[in-house]
Amino acid sequence: MTEIKRFQIDIPQADLDDLRDRLARTRWTHELPSDPDAAPTGPVQPGWERGVPLSYVKDLVERWRTTYDWREHEARLNEYPHFVTEIDGQNIHFVHVRSPHEDATPLILTHGWPNTFVEYVGLVDALTNPADPADAFHVVIPDLPGFGFSGPTREAGWNRHRIAAAWAELMRRLDYERYGVHGNDAGAYVAPEQGRQNPDDVIGVHVNQLFSFPVGAPGEFDGLSEQELGMLQFLQSFNAEMSAFAELQATKPQNLAHALADSPAGQLAWIGQLLGTSVEPDTLLTIATIYWFTNTGGSSAQLYYEDRHTEHPAEPTTAPTALASFAYDFRPVRTFAERDHANVVSWNEFDRGSHWAAHDAPDLLVGDLRQFFRGLRKG
Repeated sequence: MTEIKRFQIDIPQADLDDLRDRLARTRWTHELPSDPDAAPTGPVQPGWERGVPLSYVKDLVERWRTTYDWREHEARLNEYPHFVTEIDGQNIHFVHVRSPHEDATPLILTHGWPNTFVEYVGLVDALTNPADPADAFHVVIPDLPGFGFSGPTREAGWNRHRIAAAWAELMRRLDYERYGVHGNDAGAYVAPEQGRQNPDDVIGVHVNQLFSFPVGAPGEFDGLSEQELGMLQFLQSFNAEMSAFAELQATKPQNLAHALADSPAGQLAWIGQLLGTSVEPDTLLTIATIYWFTNTGGSSAQLYYEDRHTEHPAEPTTAPTALASFAYDFRPVRTFAERDHANVVSWNEFDRGSHWAAHDAPDLLVGDLRQFFRGLRKG
């Protein structure tokens, strides 16, 4: 079952009509008034202290129901060549765009939760056809198993390691012997494993985050700067205030799956807690629409459970690794990052961009990808 087939997004009109009907009949939750004088606490936006505000969801649902045009966005997405194949018993959907420059570097980009392949389609033109042919990439953008058009996972075990192995098989089927990898969010867990598993194939690993944390070892805070200690405090605040979704999905993902499968407004609110205002409203609605039509809100959450319930290698990765760290995102402490990744060769911190830099700082992300892989090619 190694055949690669062309794929086109074509949602039946009956499904669109059903979505609009459900949106029109949304039953809204109650909400306590927020304190207009409350000061921001850590990473929490004012008005979001108890979670996603009712006004945020109402505004987006109204837009989704009345002015958002799925057919327009469907047609725009179909301008890219889509494919599906089966790997390890799982359907895998991906976009594959070859550069007009034959010597371009193959690059596979892995999105995060709660995103889809949509995270990277806006970068395709800049990556495949730059002004300098030396910066060109052949681009592969898969949907993670359980996400979007890859469809729900049908069996347990799809953790970062199995996904990394599937991506290696995907690149082999596309006849790419040597390639670069990039990941954000969940993709930033998968990408280093690609380098670990396939050191002869992966040229380099580029990520937006290096998720390296204190482990309780004696003296591990010794020598940290005041700035690094502040970063650790932010991390502690983020975990305390913002990670309820991750804990639920890592422990009991099925608890929420029933609601996500039945309520488009609920699906929108659940992904909105992280996408927030970092992406344009229509982009967020496109992502929500894909989750809704593919019924993958629940299955995408399973990745957190699978990763929590598996063993991970203790030894550091050794592939050449680059970090592009954005201003309004998780900022790793380099001491801990280099404990877990022994070959960090590029470390750039930017003064703008969020967790979703492909959406709100694409120029910086593309520039960093070019800089890193250009250096590897010269080396």
